This record gives sequence, C-alpha cells and structure tokens, in this order.
Amino acid sequence: MNFTWKTLIVSLVLAAVALPAVTRAQEPPAFKKEEIEQLVAPIALYPDSLIAQILMASTYPLEVVEAARWVKSNPNVKDKALEDALAQQTWDPSVKSLAAFPQVLGLMSDKVDMTQKLGDAFLGQQKEVLAAIQQLRSRAQAAGNLKSGKEQTVSTAQEGGTTVIKIEPAQTNTVYVPTYNPTVVYGAWPYPAYPPYYPPGYVAGAAVFSFTAGLIVGNALWGDCNWGHGDVNINVNRYNSFNRTNIQNTSWNHNVEHRRGTQYRDAASQQRFGKGQRQGVESREAFRGRAEQGRRDIARGGADQFKRDASNTSRLGAGGAGERRQGASGGAARDRAGAPRGAGAGERGGGSLQRTGGAAAFQGAGSGAQTRDFSSRGAASHASAVGHGGGGHAAAAGGRRR
Repeated sequence: MNFTWKTLIVSLVLAAVALPAVTRAQEPPAFKKEEIEQLVAPIALYPDSLIAQILMASTYPLEVVEAARWVKSNPNVKDKALEDALAQQTWDPSVKSLAAFPQVLGLMSDKVDMTQKLGDAFLGQQKEVLAAIQQLRSRAQAAGNLKSGKEQTVSTAQEGGTTVIKIEPAQTNTVYVPTYNPTVVYGAWPYPAYPPYYPPGYVAGAAVFSFTAGLIVGNALWGDCNWGHGDVNINVNRYNSFNRTNIQNTSWNHNVEHRRGTQYRDAASQQRFGKGQRQGVESREAFRGRAEQGRRDIARGGADQFKRDASNTSRLGAGGAGERRQGASGGAARDRAGAPRGAGAGERGGGSLQRTGGAAAFQGAGSGAQTRDFSSRGAASHASAVGHGGGGHAAAAGGRRR
C-alpha cells in the first residue's frame, strides 16, 4: 500500500512538471490576412514615417502604456522642452517619438490589446503587415478617398517589382494625422467577421475622411517604410538629431530589453528575440526541487504536507510566469511618473494587465477583442540585457532608403 501511494504521488508530480511543455507546444496559428487588415485599418492611411514608428513601438506595449501616462501627466511639455524631457526617459526611441502624437499614443495605450496584436503580427509577419497596408491604400484610392492636398502628398513608385503607394507630409516637419471611417473609406469592407478598428479621433457620424490639426514634430519622425523589401528602416540623420545619438545603421532592430518581459506570441519570435526570457525553465526547476523534497517527506511519513506542496507547485508550473515576471521586471515596468506598473486606464487584478473603457477610437468589431493578459503571457526576463534582436534587415544608403 505504501509503495502504491509513493508511486501515485511521484506520477502526479512528473505529470505537473510536463504541463508547461505541453502548453508551449500549443503554437498559435499565424495571423490571417483578414486579421492583419483589421489591425492596420486605423493606421494604413497615415504618413509612411508615422506608420513605421507605430509599428516599431507596438512591439513594446508596456512602454507604450507608460509613455502615454507620462504624456497625459505632462500636457504642457512641448517642443524643445519635450525633447529634453524625453531624453531622460528609458523607453525605446520609437515609443519616445510618439509623444509628439499624444492622441495616437493615448489610444494605443487605451487599446493595448490591439497594440500588442499589431506588434505580434509585425514581429512575426512583417512582410504581410506592410503588404496589407498597401492593399488598403489601393482600395481607398480606388474609392476616391486617398488624394494629395495641402496636408499630404500621395504618390506611387516602383519598389521590389511592384507599384506602391506612398504618403508623405506636404509640409516638412508638420504632420496632419488623418482620421476616417474605415468601414467606408476603403469601400465595402470585405471581412464581416473581422470588422476594422477605428483610428484615433474619429467620431461616429463625422466625415468619411478628414484631418486633425497640424502638429509641428521637428525630427520626431525618423522612420520609413521600405515597401519593396517589406520592412522598416531609419533615417539616421533625423534619428540622431531627435535622440541625441550618433548611430550609423539604417536598419531597424527590435530590442528585447524594451519588451519588459512580455512574452512573444509564437515560437519563431520567441526563438529569434526572446532567448533572454527563460520561459518555463524556473518552473521546471522549482518542480524538481519540490519533488525531491516531497520524496524525503514521504519517507518520513509527511505525505499530507507533500500533497499540499504538490498542489501549490502545480499552480506555479501552469501559470507562475506572471508571478516570476512581477519579481524580475516589475520595477522596470513602473511608470516613470510614479504610476503603478502597466496599469494605464485599466485595472490591476490577479497580476494581469487589463484595459477597460477607452474612447470610440480603435473600436468596431475590434472592441470585442479580448484584452491580452500580459502577466500570463509574460515570462520572467532574467537576462533582459540581450541587446538587439534581428529586426527589419533592410539596408539603406544616404540615411533614408526608398
């Protein structure tokens, strides 16, 4: 009888140890074409440079939330004073640059579930994301809703053997961010199951396409879309001026340090960027140590205590990554203005980051999307200083590549 009891306990522990590996094996499918178009619908008609930096910043969702809170708390810091203040922050440069567009940054934070999906799609399917933007621009142009004017210049070019549509500010250093109804501006929306998100600033019943007030942004826009290669790159002259650096590499590379422990969605991205995030390793080690302790307890007749320990560690193995992340990277994810980590306008509960409320922008059927739980997805990053992963590998000449 004693041998049978020991065997049962050991079997339960071994099964619990195997659970994280089984969970990781359930690889999420790639984003479908209609899902990607749903995600990029609110930004596809933005200037190329702004799109590039939104895509970059979306890969750092926790820093987007922090930056949005900081901007909201410092509404009167502008122009040179804003650049000076941003130089003191540790966010990724792409996140800092969006402080010049508080409405865009604010809604990316309010709809952080959408932002994280966009970032996941961009990291895992970069070419498909840029191709979806071009597809939507073609539809808007065919519907008569994408034209040059005093706010923007719309042009076409041959890149990578195909015709692409470019959108640039009509005035140097001044940007008019468009706002529009995505269910109309692109013509009839072809995916009823995936209605588009709405862009910041759009009010139901407003004009199909209009512009917000012009923003003087200086050198805050230093990114660019390399449509022919399906990636994004950097205008190093503008980048260095805005960020007070002296980089020479025109390629954009995702920096895992600014991921703040948020787990990557798919195995390929995890392997490519997240080698410093030891997901599941600590859980398995904890299980092994407790299992050995349990065997000694059984030998001493302490089976009841071991059963309680096994129950507790089972919960740790299945979902302890969020707790570990709280210890490993909680301090780094705290708002520089002193706000609680990653909360924004959402609510903290049970270690998860949830966004509630929010304005009408970035909504539509997208508003039915469930908010991502950063804690459940975020494994601890014991070695977050991994440096730069391989991002968009475009190479450019003369600062800005087309």
